[in-house]
Amino acid sequence: MIELELDVLEPLGRVIARPWADGVTGMQVDSRRIEEGDLFVAVGDGGADFVEHALARGAAAALVPADAFAALAAIAGEVRSRSRARVVGITGSTGKTSTKDILFALCAPHRRTVANEGNYNTEIGVPLTMCRIEPDTEIVISELAMRGPGQIAWLASFVKPEIAVITNIGPAHLEFLGSLENIAAAKAELIEALPPGGIALVPAEPLLEPHLQRTDIEIERVDLDSPLPFATNYSQRHQLANTRLAVAAARRLGVPLPDGELNVEFSKHREEERELPGGGLLLNDCYNANPVSMRAALEHLSERAAGRRRVAVLGDMRELGPAGPTYHEEIGQLLQSLGIEHVIAVGELARAYGGEWVATAAEAAERLRAELRPGDAVLVKGSLAVGLDVVAENLTT
Repeated sequence: MIELELDVLEPLGRVIARPWADGVTGMQVDSRRIEEGDLFVAVGDGGADFVEHALARGAAAALVPADAFAALAAIAGEVRSRSRARVVGITGSTGKTSTKDILFALCAPHRRTVANEGNYNTEIGVPLTMCRIEPDTEIVISELAMRGPGQIAWLASFVKPEIAVITNIGPAHLEFLGSLENIAAAKAELIEALPPGGIALVPAEPLLEPHLQRTDIEIERVDLDSPLPFATNYSQRHQLANTRLAVAAARRLGVPLPDGELNVEFSKHREEERELPGGGLLLNDCYNANPVSMRAALEHLSERAAGRRRVAVLGDMRELGPAGPTYHEEIGQLLQSLGIEHVIAVGELARAYGGEWVATAAEAAERLRAELRPGDAVLVKGSLAVGLDVVAENLTT
């Protein structure tokens, strides 16, 4: 992290500093991750209990803030203000983490690049990402998530992106926003946050059009079906669409594109592919789910199965509000039209998928073990709260 003086921290809360410290060179909210010279920020009700542990591990200082989120944002904003790095903000209903992973794979071989770990995309994760900026950092890629209006605007207020990428608009968090139009407005807060001369990279999405009226920024509507100028180590159609957005951003950053194949290491539990005994295949996409990503995953399962028997372990899609049952019924109809050979549905809403029903992820893991045949292609996908990671782990451990 670009070094910050201790007096920057003092207005934010109670500062406990080592006698030798006059500044901090990193920031953590987990005392187990402290490295020498870091600042430990005590977040949550029990955060202050770990101050001594953080200092013992080499923290230069600890901050017990009056308002944790405001303090993290202020620190991140100060680091951002001292950096000349070019910052890309990415949001969208689905695909934002994967688009971040792809853009990082494009940029990192050529520029000193910082990108958020995994899905560090909220009030805690985004400041932690910004505080990884070093004096020589050239590109920062920050994924921004939201569960309601104003949240992306808040994150963008200290990220200060000059390039905004919106992957798509879909019924994620519909329970909290009420309509697709409201979701589009919330995502478009990222565009409003751009400075004059900024660049917005968006799909041709009618719901976004009312929010693309600024004349002091450049707006590029990216063709998500255009040919890619290189091969990839993945083939999912929706990931190739994400790749085209990442390519558009890389070009704006002046990053050379690959001559051969682009190899991307996607974040954990997002479309991980693993071989199973007997020629089988596991598609582990259990991090989260909404109707758009569920449809894409099922279509990809059918493509990747290549003649194998298809088994889908599918959990509830949460946070869809009153329309939730209808969206689950639509996925059930899709399963029928695709002819998926065996379905294990997990959770109350998932009853609409048809097939075999169980109440919990643990039961699903047992049933899959019993049902699995050599050579099967297995998809595991559901909302994070369903906990389907135990299903995939049960197959591979």
